Amino acid sequence: MDRRTLLAATLALPLLPRPFLAAPAAAQAVPANQAAAVLARVEAYMNGLTTLRARFLQIAHQGGSAEGTAYIARPGRMRFDYDPPEPLLLIASDGQFLYYDRELKQPSIVPVSSTPLGFLLRPQLRFGGDIEVLGVERGNGFVGVTLRRRDNPAEGRLTLVLAEDPMELRQWLVVDGQGRQTRVTLSQIETGVNLPRRLFTFNDPTFFESEGRR
Repeated sequence: MDRRTLLAATLALPLLPRPFLAAPAAAQAVPANQAAAVLARVEAYMNGLTTLRARFLQIAHQGGSAEGTAYIARPGRMRFDYDPPEPLLLIASDGQFLYYDRELKQPSIVPVSSTPLGFLLRPQLRFGGDIEVLGVERGNGFVGVTLRRRDNPAEGRLTLVLAEDPMELRQWLVVDGQGRQTRVTLSQIETGVNLPRRLFTFNDPTFFESEGRR
């Protein structure tokens, strides 16, 4: 996958057209009188999630793909290690999102709050207030919840896709303000694992030196 394409897709944090690709016709909007219960289950699951380690597959809006290992430590921390030959590393920590090209040794930092993925890292995820729920769908044993920031709809939207029984985060999709879409699908998921703090501490003066040796 072309590095510029991958980086642009990641910076935009785009998403996939629909959360139920295998059989899109099977995805049905959840009736309003049932949506609150579904949202409450998703909230409870996300707020009970502390750490996660998984393999990921990222599909960009132009069809390019990349794989790697994802780490989430809620609240506030996330890391995406891309497999070679992709040199890209993404880390969220201390309210900042780092995009680092190991080959070019070029870091870029943006606020976590400027990306839809910031929803995943909140201490408590609550559907309401500044989070607007655009839709709740269900099909094939999965539920999809589409969100956006109420005061900044141009930022884009995020769809969380979770298995229902047992509930487990399997995928997210992001659509940016220009309509570009990217999907991240998780596999080999482990939760409740010990994740060293150093995985996320890019403000340490030795961080870029150690990453450059990898």
